[in-house]
Amino acid sequence: MGRTKSKSYEIDMCSGAILPKMLAFALPLMCSSILQLMFNAADVIVVGRFAGDNSLAAVGSTGTLVNLLTNFFMGLSIGGNVLASRYYGAKQEKELNDTVHTSVTLSLISGVALTVLGLILTRPMLKLLNVPEEILDLAALYLRIYFLGMTATMAYNFGSAILRAVGDTKRPMYYLTFAGVVNVVLNLIFVIFFHMDVAGVALATVISQCISAVLVLRCLMKMDGAMRLDLKKLKVHPQKFRMIISIGVPASIQGILFSISNLSIQSSLNTFGATAVAGNSAAASIDGFLYASMNAFYQAVLSFTSQNMGAGRRDRINKVLFTGMGCATVVGLILGFGATYFGAELLGLYTTSDAVVAMGLDRMQVMTKTYFLCGMMESVVGAMRGMGFSVLPMIVSLIGVCGLRVIYVATLFQMEQFHNLQSLYMTYPISWSITFAAHLTFYFLVKRGLEKNLVKSKRM
Repeated sequence: MGRTKSKSYEIDMCSGAILPKMLAFALPLMCSSILQLMFNAADVIVVGRFAGDNSLAAVGSTGTLVNLLTNFFMGLSIGGNVLASRYYGAKQEKELNDTVHTSVTLSLISGVALTVLGLILTRPMLKLLNVPEEILDLAALYLRIYFLGMTATMAYNFGSAILRAVGDTKRPMYYLTFAGVVNVVLNLIFVIFFHMDVAGVALATVISQCISAVLVLRCLMKMDGAMRLDLKKLKVHPQKFRMIISIGVPASIQGILFSISNLSIQSSLNTFGATAVAGNSAAASIDGFLYASMNAFYQAVLSFTSQNMGAGRRDRINKVLFTGMGCATVVGLILGFGATYFGAELLGLYTTSDAVVAMGLDRMQVMTKTYFLCGMMESVVGAMRGMGFSVLPMIVSLIGVCGLRVIYVATLFQMEQFHNLQSLYMTYPISWSITFAAHLTFYFLVKRGLEKNLVKSKRM
């Protein structure tokens, strides 16, 4: 089962105390996600400090569009993770090996497709988002270079999802640490010494993404047993492809719907001008670090639930969920209130403009303190997907998050008393709270159904 020289990096998720193992899984993953966010944060900080507010706004305004185009394919990696975790827990070696090769092949196909889509849609989508004319050319240039690195980005994320299936979150962290250092150094060289502005930070990001992808693929190629990647065996196994799609596509659609709802908010925010966009961009970068922490526990609940389902340990699934929710809440509150308290200092890393800092603080006062709600919501989604239910969370999120945000922007936000940034940002915590309650309700209904089916099958 791949229990080889890599065994020290693996975690047995099906026995023993859950909390220490979940922390051992989530903390390196949290660091990895934060390091990955540093790719973009380094871009934002360097251009904000050394290229000016227009360049800062240009880079920041691209984030939502990047997420829209990448979330679909990233959802497929969730399918690969769930499938690999289940086969690993069930000790089905051939099925696990087929899953590894199918996932990596899909990552390469996805990356090429994203590059083509990104290059074609960049300028039309930026115009659709009402990106201010003074930063449009800079934003388009940044995005076109950024999308050239999509194949590497997909390869890293699919590869690290496979490693997470066996509890290995440490080595991806090591690889991102090295790639992140390279990214920061190249950012400074390209912008300060070569005056390449947004093109320089985009190029540095692409190079660092390639480094992290090569390291993860090399790791998989050096593993033994069912987890070992053989480039000569890369192919899409039809059965595994269908199973990955059945789990991954609903997750992908949910990610796209989230991005579409965020696009409507970004488009509305863009109408407040370049200063508001720059302030929001800087604050959103800080929020991203909080989300990375929340997402680590989502990934933990997903992998722990999947492995326990494969091993037939359904008695541990409730404990996995509530442990994950508790961790997300505690970490979210500590980091959220800490970031808010030091908000001005943190925003000062991105810009020297007092006006931009003030705009960023407006967002942080609402968003940062309430991010733990997102963590609780995502934990329940992780448990549902780990059990094999991916369509239901998609539908609930469509109605509870995306629908509410889009309707709000189209209706209440158009009224004079609600047409302000504070009101716009409040849509996030409100939608998180409503959707969390709905997800939790459906989780218990689904869990009860699984238990009844298990009892019936034993009687038969």
